[in-house]
Amino acid sequence: MKLTIERSALLKSLGHVQSVVERRNTIPILSNVKMEAADEALSLNATDMDLAVAESVGAEVASPGVTTVPAHTLYEIVRKLPEGGQVEFDATGGGDRLTLRCGRSRFTLSCLPIDDFPVMGSEDLPFTFHLAARDLRSLVDRTRFAISTEETRYYLNGIYLHAVEDDGVKLLRAVATDGHRLASVEVPLPDGATGMPGVIVPRKTVAEVRKLIDESTDDVSIALSESKIQFTINQAVLTSKLIDGTFPDYERVIPAGNNNQLDVDCKLFAEAVDRVSAISSERSKAVKLSLANGVLVLSASSPEHGNAAEELEVHYEGDELEIGFNSRYLLDITQQIEGESARFSLADEKSPTILQEMGDASAIYVLMPMRV
Repeated sequence: MKLTIERSALLKSLGHVQSVVERRNTIPILSNVKMEAADEALSLNATDMDLAVAESVGAEVASPGVTTVPAHTLYEIVRKLPEGGQVEFDATGGGDRLTLRCGRSRFTLSCLPIDDFPVMGSEDLPFTFHLAARDLRSLVDRTRFAISTEETRYYLNGIYLHAVEDDGVKLLRAVATDGHRLASVEVPLPDGATGMPGVIVPRKTVAEVRKLIDESTDDVSIALSESKIQFTINQAVLTSKLIDGTFPDYERVIPAGNNNQLDVDCKLFAEAVDRVSAISSERSKAVKLSLANGVLVLSASSPEHGNAAEELEVHYEGDELEIGFNSRYLLDITQQIEGESARFSLADEKSPTILQEMGDASAIYVLMPMRV
């Protein structure tokens, strides 16, 4: 294999691919990226056995070939090469070494046999549809903060993507929950997604997809079956296994009879929560909301640090109420609200609370209260 490639193009593609590779691997080949040169392009491929990313980038190929090299080492080398440089790869010797040259720099990397590189089994992905990059960004950004990190409840370690029908309108809905909070966001159902199975997209896959769509304005092609999902974003193709489990019936968690309505200026509310929570204990980060006569008092206390309180003028319709929340969870949700105002629908101090952006019915957040 022998080729020349522009450094910035290589770095961009390598950045997408190498982030899949775990820093510590018991299987040496999983630390490597597969490099294949053919047809005036260099194809890069990396996998952790559950997730694989492949991307092609244009190159001047003098001699086609394929090899594998340490992913993170190669990325660090290319990252530190001077901008505008031309990178030359040469693996025309015995195949166990790859030489990299750029300007006056020269590196020799050890290669592992290409036959050892695992291939994720290809299977039929019967459901294929296109989703605007902005819609996929919205689904991911407004739900992923609620993904559980508790490994024992593995079926909550991802985003539940499924088709629903609400008042005759077909929607693609993303839901995430960790048992303390729930985020549900929906967009119009794309053509081709009708009848798709509900799938749980793993947390790591969600993170890698989010990196790729950051640079995309084109539609994203999504293909899936009951066990795998594939995203095609620009020149990158990401294929992932899905979480093999049953997502809980989340609709039962969304309360229907919360009649106490609190409307707040989202920015002022978030800033007040942030200030008051500075005094609450590091472990619980609890903040109390006291509501009466159009006034909201936010307060926090801790034996070590003392007390804090802040008053906000709000629009509130309902009974006098005191309720506590984890301040981090409150801030996570308010950060997803792009408009000026947020509405809390409350029942009592022990029941789940609904949060929504005023005028936006596409996202709903549910937050469990805590004792303060």
